[in-house]
Amino acid sequence: MKPIRYGMVGGGRGAFIGGIHRTAAAIAGNWRLAAGAFSSTAEKSRASGAEIGVDPARTYGSWQEMLSREAELPQDIRIEAVAIVTPNHMHAAPAIAAMEAGFDVIVDKPLADNLADARAIVDAAARTGRRIAVTHTYTGYPLVKQARRLIRSGEYGPVRRVMVKYTQDWLSRASDLENNKQAEWRVDPARSGEAGAFGDIGTHAANLVEFITGERIAAICAELTMLPGRRIDDDGAALFRLSGGGRGTLTASQVCVGDINDLAISVWCEEAGLHWRQEEPNTMRIGYRDKPTEIWHAGANRAYLASDILAIQRTPGGHPEGYLEAFANIYAAFGRTLRGMPQEGDEPGFATMDDALAGMRFVRASLDSSRQGAVWVDLASVE
Repeated sequence: MKPIRYGMVGGGRGAFIGGIHRTAAAIAGNWRLAAGAFSSTAEKSRASGAEIGVDPARTYGSWQEMLSREAELPQDIRIEAVAIVTPNHMHAAPAIAAMEAGFDVIVDKPLADNLADARAIVDAAARTGRRIAVTHTYTGYPLVKQARRLIRSGEYGPVRRVMVKYTQDWLSRASDLENNKQAEWRVDPARSGEAGAFGDIGTHAANLVEFITGERIAAICAELTMLPGRRIDDDGAALFRLSGGGRGTLTASQVCVGDINDLAISVWCEEAGLHWRQEEPNTMRIGYRDKPTEIWHAGANRAYLASDILAIQRTPGGHPEGYLEAFANIYAAFGRTLRGMPQEGDEPGFATMDDALAGMRFVRASLDSSRQGAVWVDLASVE
């Protein structure tokens, strides 16, 4: 397919996630970076564009300038989509403006810094008819998709319990905030949004639960905490209830010493328990009561995987694929959608607006619960 020409908002010098998006788009092979407004000032944006290798004439001083000037270019030259990789508080304005200017959007999670802005983005997508995707990376892993297929098939029976954790240690010391651009905005409520760790990585954990089980988190009882001197949560845990009747626990922390980036999920059904860990993404364990435990492996030559899952793997078994490839699978799927190409499987390959809003309700409900002393909050009641 002809690559999608895209412009990037954010992701300049010192940014982490912008480089990940660009690499993922390149691996996907159906995207081409054509323009960008990479930083908060024109000078920094030009310097970043030069380092990245973007045409200086299409490296802009602001996202407003990029949208305006790109819209004036001939249709076969101007960008077709915008990738937004800014801190959370800067998602809504460029996303809405891009769609109103006729461009599709792919945005880093969470959708926005608060539920009201998230709803404004969803309304803009409905009003303009533009397509928009959110990059919940971990749903791009082949074995996560296979787990979804197995659990949702019903062969293991209904979901009884889920346990998911996402624990890190990169904010466990006061000194971790010094001269650290990534930490600086994530612990600032004005830029991170309503939640800290629960908004940053807790949304990934919640999304993974809903993606694999096919059920929404219906109610939550949460306790969010923070280290002394901080203004926003860096640690928390919650009980939750699923829409299908199952129960679960969720932990999200950036102060768990010794855990580098430990995202892990277990789903127990009537007849089997399924276990996957992001730091070992190419194996999945399925345990039974009356027969031996199974170990599933990822790889393009693992014929027992579903055909559409085999199709997104790039290497034979034993040659690990990981975070960048999972991210690339999301870009590849959204690119095919923009080109009107049919998708295989039972899901679009990227987080939809319904998924993104569910994540924002999870954040708000967690905060409401914690602020009221860890009471149960129904997500349907969240405004």
